[in-house]
Amino acid sequence: MKLSQTKKEKILEQILLFLYNTFPNQPFTAEIAREIARDEEYIKKLLFELNEKGLVVRIRKNKKGQIFTRRLRWRLSNKAYEAYKDHQ
Repeated sequence: MKLSQTKKEKILEQILLFLYNTFPNQPFTAEIAREIARDEEYIKKLLFELNEKGLVVRIRKNKKGQIFTRRLRWRLSNKAYEAYKDHQ
C-alpha cells in the first residue's frame, strides 16, 4: 500500500510533535511507532529521512556509554526544537 505525499508529511509532523512533547526524553523507535499507531519499520524509515534533513538526532549509546546493538533512541535536533518552541 502506498501513501500519498500529504499523508506522509502529516505522519512526519506527528513524529516531530511527539518528539517535541517528550523532550528531553529520548524514546525508542518502538515507542514512537506505538504512539503514532504505525508500523515500526515504516516509522524507522521516516526517522532516518528526518535525520538526513537534520530535524532529529539518532542516539546510539545508553547512559553508561554502551552502544545499542538493536535499538535506537531519537530526539529533536536543537535547530528543530528552537523552531517548534518559537512557533508555539
